[in-house]
Amino acid sequence: MALVTLSACANQAPATGPASSAAATTSGSSAANPGAGGSTLEVTQTRLGSVVVGPDGRTLYRFDRDSSKPPASRCGGACLNTWPPLVGDVRSVTTTGIDSSLLGSVTRADGTKQLTLNGWPLYFYAGDGHPGDLNGEGVGGTWHAIAPTGKPATAVPSDGGGGEPSPTEEPSPTDDGGYGGGGYGGGYGG
Repeated sequence: MALVTLSACANQAPATGPASSAAATTSGSSAANPGAGGSTLEVTQTRLGSVVVGPDGRTLYRFDRDSSKPPASRCGGACLNTWPPLVGDVRSVTTTGIDSSLLGSVTRADGTKQLTLNGWPLYFYAGDGHPGDLNGEGVGGTWHAIAPTGKPATAVPSDGGGGEPSPTEEPSPTDDGGYGGGGYGGGYGG
């Protein structure tokens, strides 16, 4: 069963809260936005290194303008059309290659529970049409495929190092508020 929830206000207050309950799906679920309903979140290897994928192998993303401590989502209103959240009961999700103690959830303004990884709310990207797509990577300079640690996934250097940015790297600001309309309703403001 899919939950369809869209906020009418692009400037909604951040969703905050502790671990949760509700069936794991995406808000605005459709063929482009599969749900997680009791499914597995797992790690796959991509050009960006290790990336977490949700149901049907769809890439999961984090938004740099969200908060992990405390967990808070700042994607609301029209943003949710492009970046549907992964919502659900953290207790119904199993993991492969991810420390399950890093899973949690945050209560959104509409009362749904959005799954988090190391505090970062998880989203799909409407522009990803197939499993393994990474079309949302770098949109607006603030959206990134998420690594199993909750940090942005980054390509592994040829010297075999890291795969994740240093803790001192800062997200870059954008004119569009980081929502990256890209033909999916655009004009989200910031």
